[in-house]
Amino acid sequence: MTFDIILVFSILLCVIVLFTTDRIRIDLVAVLGMLALMLGGILTPAEAVAGFGDTTVILIAALMIVGDGLLQTGVAAWIGNKLGSIAGQSERRMLVTLMVPVAFLSAFISSTGTVAIMIPVALSLARRAGISPARLLLPLAYAALTGGMLTLIGTPPNLIAAEALVSAGRPPLGFFSFTPIGMTILVMITLTVAWFGHWLLPVRDVPVSEVERGPTLAELAADYFLTKDLVQVRVLADSPLAGHTLSELRLQNRYGITVVGVRRWPGSRPEPGSPRAVTSATRILAGDLLDVIGDEGAIERFCRQEGVVVQSLSSSLPFGPDLHIMEVALTPRSRFEGQTIARAELRQLFGVTVLGVRRLGQPFQGDLVNEPLRFGDTLLVAGAPDQLQEIVRTQQTAGDLVVVAFPRDMAITGHRLDWRSWTAMTIMILMLIVMAAGWLPVVTAALLAAVAMVLSGCVPLSGVYRRLNWESLVLIAAMLPMATALKKTGGAAFIAEQLVSVLGDFSPLVVLAGIFIVTSLLSQFISNTATAVLIMPIALGVADQLTLAPEPLLITAALAASTAFATPIASPVNTLVLAPGEYRFIDYVRAGVPLQLLVMVICLILVPVFFPW
Repeated sequence: MTFDIILVFSILLCVIVLFTTDRIRIDLVAVLGMLALMLGGILTPAEAVAGFGDTTVILIAALMIVGDGLLQTGVAAWIGNKLGSIAGQSERRMLVTLMVPVAFLSAFISSTGTVAIMIPVALSLARRAGISPARLLLPLAYAALTGGMLTLIGTPPNLIAAEALVSAGRPPLGFFSFTPIGMTILVMITLTVAWFGHWLLPVRDVPVSEVERGPTLAELAADYFLTKDLVQVRVLADSPLAGHTLSELRLQNRYGITVVGVRRWPGSRPEPGSPRAVTSATRILAGDLLDVIGDEGAIERFCRQEGVVVQSLSSSLPFGPDLHIMEVALTPRSRFEGQTIARAELRQLFGVTVLGVRRLGQPFQGDLVNEPLRFGDTLLVAGAPDQLQEIVRTQQTAGDLVVVAFPRDMAITGHRLDWRSWTAMTIMILMLIVMAAGWLPVVTAALLAAVAMVLSGCVPLSGVYRRLNWESLVLIAAMLPMATALKKTGGAAFIAEQLVSVLGDFSPLVVLAGIFIVTSLLSQFISNTATAVLIMPIALGVADQLTLAPEPLLITAALAASTAFATPIASPVNTLVLAPGEYRFIDYVRAGVPLQLLVMVICLILVPVFFPW
């Protein structure tokens, strides 16, 4: 083993450790690894940055825009609403009705976007059928991951495998090359979950009466310990607050308290009015009764300096016809990730107030105002019913938030298809026809479709760059040089030699199983994209040393990279269902590991049939 190989392995090990610890964003970790390869003299600057011009990166970016067109125009939401109307009351029927369409949808658009849209549908089905949401949400995530195995463009590992084959001088893969195997995997996983879900999925029975009616305002408030620090204060006549708006007063920044609602109480009335939602433009008047949240010290400072007095310490909730609450969660692309609640300015953007945050299913009890938000955090927000309804409507396609739970008396209206919706569907169908027929290179067809989405107005030009998943694009572009370094230094050949020395005396199926296990294990802790980039050159090396066709090994590695079933951090879709499903780590292991073994068996049987040695 040469010094260069040792250096590349050391850099790779550091990158993997940083990926798994999640202390630094994964795209930044990939860039640091790329820089280390340059500074170590392993790669030239041109070789190190070559990934940013790679056709795989361009293709994935174009497909993100195409998928975003379906999200922005409401096509995906319309599909979700239609599914909800035909799912019925049987748990098995609901699972099949959800999993199969979700898989097909995620074969063409973002799996994360698909799951974000379908979570409210699954929650609604669970409430109507009287079952726990935990019985539906994890299968929803697994279906989205499996959908990536159906087509060449379904998930980045498929594209990376195709690119690796072309670079090795092999014929390119077709658009539906993965479909026969992926379809078999989808059918078997769906049947397994539907018929054996009572063993694989967590059993958290909820009384039918509670599930059917959905979470009440009081139940949501209790989940966030909302009543613990809730206080009612009265604005005195000489208070400096009187006459100013909440935006001008900046009470969160100055005192760390949050105004939830206001009840108008002029001196001429014996009792205050009903609670109303507040926005940044709400003006405080003398005599108003404010419902505020804050710790005891903050409330005391607020009262002492602002001319208000505590009216009540009761835990009665201030909600009414004009003030509701709703639970939302951050998506992986949310612009609010990494921002504090104060900087996110949700009140200015949506006219709502953030009342609490839950992280990994537990109420956050630290400095709520100054705590940076993370992907997967759930937020309890309060506002007028029409304001919450607007969030439900817009965030089905905007991608910053996903609705997790809403009051049972909130009606969610279905989305109707308009000319933009039909245009987006037409563009996508034409793109798929061109790709499948091979009339144009895949990247050319995807770029044409992406441009058509923008020019037609299906994807607003003003937000097209903001809504690209730059984290994934930078991750892929910065990790591709690692594969170059492994190949250039002989590191890939060395790993391949070790695999061959251990498995070479066995049949090719044993080698195939070894590739699957290593890839699937890595995908539980680092992204499937990074896993695929690392494994593909190794799989090529193994095929070369054993004089086998590389297609079976690379196809197996691509499929294994998508089996991110066994941990909540394995994929964004797994994290997205964690809080609304109230899952624990062991729930993913119990359901995910048997499904991974099932996929491995299917691959060992079918891959050599469709891709001979």
